[in-house]
Amino acid sequence: MDNRPIGFFDSGLGGLTCIPHLMDVMPEEKIIYFGDTARTPYGSKAVSTIRTFSGQIADFLVSKGAKMIVIACNTVSATCLDELRVRFPDIPVLGIIAPAAEAVARTCSVSNRIGIIGTKATIASGAYTKLIKEKNRELEIYEAACPAFVPLIEEGIITNDIMDLTIRHYMDAFSMEHRIDTLVLGCTHYPLIRPNIERIYPGFRIINPSEEIVNDIYSTLKERDMFAGENDVDNVFYASDLSENFVKMIDRIFDDTRSRDDTRVRVKFKNLDIDSI
Repeated sequence: MDNRPIGFFDSGLGGLTCIPHLMDVMPEEKIIYFGDTARTPYGSKAVSTIRTFSGQIADFLVSKGAKMIVIACNTVSATCLDELRVRFPDIPVLGIIAPAAEAVARTCSVSNRIGIIGTKATIASGAYTKLIKEKNRELEIYEAACPAFVPLIEEGIITNDIMDLTIRHYMDAFSMEHRIDTLVLGCTHYPLIRPNIERIYPGFRIINPSEEIVNDIYSTLKERDMFAGENDVDNVFYASDLSENFVKMIDRIFDDTRSRDDTRVRVKFKNLDIDSI
């Protein structure tokens, strides 16, 4: 038994989309989360900058006793996973891309037309295509960068015409040209606009890495005998800029969780000056 928390981090609030799936499968596990909301988005930054930021945050989570690091950010997973595993050889470090790539390779056939949307850095890395092709070279895969999605989501601009128009701007021609039928949400922010995408493109089958990562977390904890038992540890959510939108997003997630099980919702919010990590 290991009651230490699982450390999650993302460039902002997108990684929060992993949390409900984790709680459904492993309700006893506790979370320490860091959203780098003061420096988001990462997807348009230089890889060297992303590596610096990611190292700082992972160091912080480990200093707070995280038993595992989950990179709840496709951009960081695409650019920094190997480096962080070398940096922390004694604890598991999981990226979010591999489990989604596995799901694509396992469930798609040559008749499918697979679209991957993500940040500029994620798409430029080619990480999804590489990992999928390693498992199934016959699949047809197409990628598109959608850099405006993350800033709009971080500002809470989701359920309105602005977001719908932005989705169409990036995806109308992309989906029609390549006849996309399966879409990978290659950024953990994107599940927050999944209802928009499903409404605009009702024929898409959607693969959500924020859900797929939970399988890797479960299998890693089981393999290492690191599951938590019943405990009264708080879930702690840090942000480098504890914005109203960040808190509202956590509240919404935990409101949904309360309706299923009132024992899982103890939460603390903490603002953290980025210069202190």
